Amino acid sequence: MTTIAKNTICIWYDGDAEEAARFYAATFPDSRVDAVHRAPADYPSGKAGDVLTVMFTVMGIPCMGLNGGPAVQHNIAFSFQVATTDQMETDRYWNAIIGNGGRENACGWCQDKWGVSWQITPVALTDAVTGTDPAAARRAFEAMMTMGKIDVAAIEAAVRG
Repeated sequence: MTTIAKNTICIWYDGDAEEAARFYAATFPDSRVDAVHRAPADYPSGKAGDVLTVMFTVMGIPCMGLNGGPAVQHNIAFSFQVATTDQMETDRYWNAIIGNGGRENACGWCQDKWGVSWQITPVALTDAVTGTDPAAARRAFEAMMTMGKIDVAAIEAAVRG
């Protein structure tokens, strides 16, 4: 019997859930492909024997990729937020997603090649915009609004004024 977490994020894919899961497992720590399940019969977007679901973990979060077909598209209403410790880690994740067919968005957001949104968010940014100095928070926020990938040094400079 398959063990499934009480709360699992289900992400819809158009036939490439296994590819996505393997990319996430290779890119992020505490990530892995846990199981690949094949369809026992034909279904609207596939045939018996095709990969139907993939159980995987992304940074400790249990997920299920469902190869549901082209009817549902991803949007930014759902995203993974990755808290990074420094510019090197920010660059590594950002570049992995963008360099693997993804695309940049504003303010630290990007989308992978499957359309799943990611927020690559340095802790320095979160600390800056939620800090106790309203003027520094405003400067950091305004700096962030001009960025695609977050530039930690620019955020820190904005905080200093």
